[in-house]
Amino acid sequence: MHFTRIPADDRPGDFSARFSRRARPLSARWRAKHRGRRLAALTVAVAVPAFAAPSDWQPSAFGDTGFAGEAHAQAVPMAFETAGESFPGSAFYYLADDGMASGTAQAAGPGQPLDAGAHWDNEDPAPIPAARPLLASGSPGDEARALQCLSMAVYYEAASESDAGQRAVAQVVLNRVAHPAYPNTVCGVVFQGSERRTGCQFTFTCDGSLARAPSRSGWARARAVARAALAGDVYAPVGLATHYHTIQVHPYWAASLRRLTSIGAHIFYSWRGAAGRPAAFTSAYLGSEPAAAAHARSVVDPAAALAPDALAKAYEAGLQRAAAIQAAQPRPDYTATVREQGGEALYSGARLPQGGGVKAEFVRSGEWIGAPR
Repeated sequence: MHFTRIPADDRPGDFSARFSRRARPLSARWRAKHRGRRLAALTVAVAVPAFAAPSDWQPSAFGDTGFAGEAHAQAVPMAFETAGESFPGSAFYYLADDGMASGTAQAAGPGQPLDAGAHWDNEDPAPIPAARPLLASGSPGDEARALQCLSMAVYYEAASESDAGQRAVAQVVLNRVAHPAYPNTVCGVVFQGSERRTGCQFTFTCDGSLARAPSRSGWARARAVARAALAGDVYAPVGLATHYHTIQVHPYWAASLRRLTSIGAHIFYSWRGAAGRPAAFTSAYLGSEPAAAAHARSVVDPAAALAPDALAKAYEAGLQRAAAIQAAQPRPDYTATVREQGGEALYSGARLPQGGGVKAEFVRSGEWIGAPR
């Protein structure tokens, strides 16, 4: 077989061009490929701030729509935007109300009263008074029973709540101890109504929850909260709350009470009127704690006596009776012997020395002995 040799100068031009130059590294080719993109990005980064806030921008040259010749109203700074006429928070004094914003009302001029219903968002129109610390007294046995009962209430009522929720439940128990409408002992308050099937004040005392043994860690946590409360710790956010319920229910008595706050899964309430004022919480804790256990079941009708509104009415009726008894008491008077000597006149100012003259040796008191030079 015969082969014909092809001369070198007869090779195609593109083939010779591919091998006539040295191939560049891949990194160099990548940089050359993206050099244009980097330059474009740099140009945009420099140009955008210049268009955003140019120092010599003239709105009237283009108008609001960008066309020359259209009028453009210059923005007039408000007082709180002017140097020397503002102070921290002054912007709130210049904000327009809804009427001004819609163009239907005029600004309040000098001397015109502000809206009586306006208030700051963080301003509580009715502050919640805090309870006084419980000053416990009694025997070591009383202290042990009080701690046991309060720990049970905290655990079975709020074992899954935060520390704040557990402290709030303990505070409600102690608020009841300090109120004359409830028993004067911790265990008496916790197990009040437990002899009833539906009338217990704390649900766990009559619904079978006590048959469930508490967890060791949960009980230790509840006991720590109870011990602090009995040592004088006050949880102020619930104030003088005497009632609460979970957010899953809405008891009939909720509307008759004053709602204070919500903590965790519980909503807390206090009485309205005289029964819920600080002056009503005057009972001193004196110990004499009963057994830390539920009462024996009875057939007492649970419908009326322990209802919140009934307790409040009973307390206010007691105040009225006490005021009537005090008003009927005779005015204190002097004994017969004192009355014979003059009675009230013995202690009047008429028997005080009446002389108003100044002795001669004190007439010139305070004057110069000699004229000053």
